[in-house]
Amino acid sequence: MRGFKVGLTILCVAGLAACSNPGRFGPGAGGPGAGADGFGAPGGVAQGALDPSSPAYFQESVGDRVLFAVDQSTLSDAARQTLAQQAAWLARNPEYTAIIEGHADEQGTREYNLALGARRAASARDFLVAQGIASSRLRTVTYGKERPIEVCSTESCYTQNRRAVTVIAAGGLTS
Repeated sequence: MRGFKVGLTILCVAGLAACSNPGRFGPGAGGPGAGADGFGAPGGVAQGALDPSSPAYFQESVGDRVLFAVDQSTLSDAARQTLAQQAAWLARNPEYTAIIEGHADEQGTREYNLALGARRAASARDFLVAQGIASSRLRTVTYGKERPIEVCSTESCYTQNRRAVTVIAAGGLTS
């Protein structure tokens, strides 16, 4: 039995390693939002979380998500602070566009949560526009409760799913 577990662990690690290579299908094949180098960076140079103009830096240092209260799309002080940092980053990096995803927890109907997710994404977009980011660089999408971070039935999990996520991409937006 122990040999089986070791073999299964090795197989899982190898599988994950294969999935973590965004350039496995050639240059520019890093998936949605990937730039010329397949890592989301324009110009063919891989950029990491230490480069202040990289999407990784945006996600890890600036913050790519804001959270909301139950049944709310009003921005909290913490959300406004994060969005202000996002706006500053976007102003310094005009070559990037953003898709703002609206999400909800699993409570409520699908239709209600899609509408709530749309309102949350719009609140984040409106704040960024008020901070001087051109609306042509921003797009919103709602997922309602369809893409949870946590699958659960407790308040601590629900809290993580009530969010708007700003996804950075190099180049123009597509419909």
